[in-house]
Amino acid sequence: MNEIIQRLMTKTGLPEDKASAAVAVVMGFLKEKLPAPIAAQVDSLVAGGTGGAEKLAGVAAGLGGMFGKKA
Repeated sequence: MNEIIQRLMTKTGLPEDKASAAVAVVMGFLKEKLPAPIAAQVDSLVAGGTGGAEKLAGVAAGLGGMFGKKA
């Protein structure tokens, strides 16, 4: 999650505490709105779990399914 916070700080000029709060709000929103299996994958990916590329591919496939595309 630190990479996301750093990127937000760089692109917007927000201080670290504000960028961190913004990321927390967005992550909370995503976890609330996405189906549980996808939300868990997003949470794990952001937490820096192993297998990031594979998890990201799983998240993308799940989101494609949500919008009527075959995974």
